[in-house]
Amino acid sequence: MTDTPASYSGPQRIFSGIQPTGNLHLGNYLGALKKFVDLQEEGWDAVYAVVDLHAITMPVEKGALVSQTRQIAAAFLACGVDPKKSIIYAQSSVKAHVELAWIFNCVARMGWVERMTQFKDKAGKDAERASVGLFTYPVLQAADILAYKATHVPVGEDQKQHLELSRDIADRFNREYDAPGFFPLPEPLIKGPGARVMSLKDGTKKMSKSDPSELSRIALVDDADTIAKKIKKAKTDLEGDMPSEVDGLKGRPEVENLVGIYAALAGESVEAVLKQYGGQGFGVFKPALADVTVNHLAPITQRYREILDDTAFIDSVLKDGAERAHAISAPIIDDVRKLVGFWGA
Repeated sequence: MTDTPASYSGPQRIFSGIQPTGNLHLGNYLGALKKFVDLQEEGWDAVYAVVDLHAITMPVEKGALVSQTRQIAAAFLACGVDPKKSIIYAQSSVKAHVELAWIFNCVARMGWVERMTQFKDKAGKDAERASVGLFTYPVLQAADILAYKATHVPVGEDQKQHLELSRDIADRFNREYDAPGFFPLPEPLIKGPGARVMSLKDGTKKMSKSDPSELSRIALVDDADTIAKKIKKAKTDLEGDMPSEVDGLKGRPEVENLVGIYAALAGESVEAVLKQYGGQGFGVFKPALADVTVNHLAPITQRYREILDDTAFIDSVLKDGAERAHAISAPIIDDVRKLVGFWGA
């Protein structure tokens, strides 16, 4: 990757989005929502989308999208994202995303998109029957980010490839249309514990809303008894007690995952957790982990349920967010149209 001839000099801004599909879980919270709140407190200018355009790359139950969009918006709010400090909106309500995505489809190259591994994972062996949208959605992701000239994107390790594509597209656009530094080359923000929370049933797989087993994840709507049950049944291994040192976690992905969850929720280092529980059995550690998880999530769950009952409030947040997002993206798209050379631009 080569930098653009002139670097971007505009404001620093964050963009991120979450798909409105299924119930959000602990992985979404630790890997994204909690970090959004931390970044907000650091004073970042942030734009957060419920990415409903991405949701339709796969079949969606008729009539479910509106409700699911409100659920994700409610989760943002319940976790502490302040709509007065950050923008929360539905992606489809801002037209800049789709217009810029088409332009970027004409900037990106087939070879770039074909290298994206997530299409292969999601389409499986029946790739020819998958939607074109599923194939090109990384280009839409680039448009999502660059419609706001976002300079930073909070991402997990599994999304770094898509961010690289966004950088490639931004760089090529800047060169192809002789506009040095017009788009920034967005940087990843991977910080703190909990960046990648794994399944409670398989420590080698990411915690996922699409996993058929409810026991694989802790949902944000789970009550205390359900959380305790899931943690009690979480897979560990046959090596016995908790290790006392970080090196003892090597080759023990399930244990490493549970320790990481405890550390992230308790605000402690992994070293501190192992120092406290090293040499003890999982019969001691798991109940402690359940207590930490319940104590941390209970206020969020209660607030989440309260917000979900107030659809008028959720809709007002989304409407205000859409207007503010449009105010940022519209001038950028106007400049893009002029650079491309469209009539009337």
